[in-house]
Amino acid sequence: MTGGLRRPPAGIVSLPAARRIALAAQGFGAARPLAGPVTMRHLQRILDRVAQFQIDSVNVVQRAHYLPLFSRLGPYDTGLLDRAGGAAPRRLFEYWGHAASLVDVRLEPSLRFRMARAEDEAWGGMQRVRHEHPELVAAVLAEVGRGPGTARQLEVRLADEVPVPGGRPPRWGWNWSEVKAATEWLLWSGQISVARRTPQFERVFDLPARVLPGDVASALTPTDPEAVVTLVRRAAAALGIGSLGCLTDYFRLDRAETAAAVAALEQSGELIPVEVPGWTRQAWLWHEARRPRRIEASAVVSPFDSLVFERRRLRGLFDFDYGLEIYVPGPRRRYGYYVYPFLLGERLVARVDIKADRQTGELVVRSAWLEEGTDPAVVSPALLGELELMAAWLGLGAVRTVPPAEWRLPGNGRPLPLLRM
Repeated sequence: MTGGLRRPPAGIVSLPAARRIALAAQGFGAARPLAGPVTMRHLQRILDRVAQFQIDSVNVVQRAHYLPLFSRLGPYDTGLLDRAGGAAPRRLFEYWGHAASLVDVRLEPSLRFRMARAEDEAWGGMQRVRHEHPELVAAVLAEVGRGPGTARQLEVRLADEVPVPGGRPPRWGWNWSEVKAATEWLLWSGQISVARRTPQFERVFDLPARVLPGDVASALTPTDPEAVVTLVRRAAAALGIGSLGCLTDYFRLDRAETAAAVAALEQSGELIPVEVPGWTRQAWLWHEARRPRRIEASAVVSPFDSLVFERRRLRGLFDFDYGLEIYVPGPRRRYGYYVYPFLLGERLVARVDIKADRQTGELVVRSAWLEEGTDPAVVSPALLGELELMAAWLGLGAVRTVPPAEWRLPGNGRPLPLLRM
């Protein structure tokens, strides 16, 4: 792992111990609930650890923000997460954390500095509509003030009042209309918030005062350095152990500002400089990090899980080279279209390309690959058990594996035959 701050280490943390610390910090060190259903208390316990659930629109298996809770808690009612982020008492709010994420609502004051920097940091389409059509942006904000709505609904409501530049586009998604670009600008700059998502995954926008809990909305805005310290503190607790790059990446912060926050947290004793053999980057240990002697885990992990946010960290901790290949042409993919790492014990032992086929009612395993030095007789039944659990959670009746003869992937690993097919 190179660069960054250099401090004399207070001690040495072995690589296996660092792995266990990282897994425990992410909530993989505790047993799943066995008696009774998963409750909001369980959800809050995970949120207190990871601080955010990244959102992604790809729905090959299940939308990304629902999967981290399944990986850690097992089957649960996804309505729990919907209520936590879309109804009072709101525990999460949607904003730019690691990326578009459902973030612990208590962190909203510490993300206001990002809202204040929208003029410099927001994407081009948002900037363009703000500069070229300020009257439209003002009209959208006023219309949200009159009542919540999706970008599509707001466009319809405004159609008779404000000419929409360029007219309505032939489709939505990434082909943003001007109204949608205006809502994205207003969201980034903190002038509107997301009240909830529709079943079609569209954001429903509303004013922050009507979305955020009263004590959060009225909280004093910290200075930029104070805000960054708060976010780095949460990142450090969520990671357990990490480098400057890891701590910067968790909330996509500025590296220099993160370095200043790390120095402050080291001075306060909350971050402890340590050495991890094999890492070339300076490491810090969170002062309250659990240091378990073993981790008993079995979990299929989403490509957008906070455990795998930073790929260099993943290689350094688990010797696991991982990338999402959905934008790679099929013949050039190493492992598959939408591949999930499989955590067993304290190692990432396999990866599996799966798809929920809702027409046939099956969870389809398109390929499974075994990591070097792992035993297929141990990994296969454990992975199949997790996939069967996932299928039941998704309301699918069976797991179906594609016959190995149909696997056409030039991956470097070896195919993993699933037992009990």
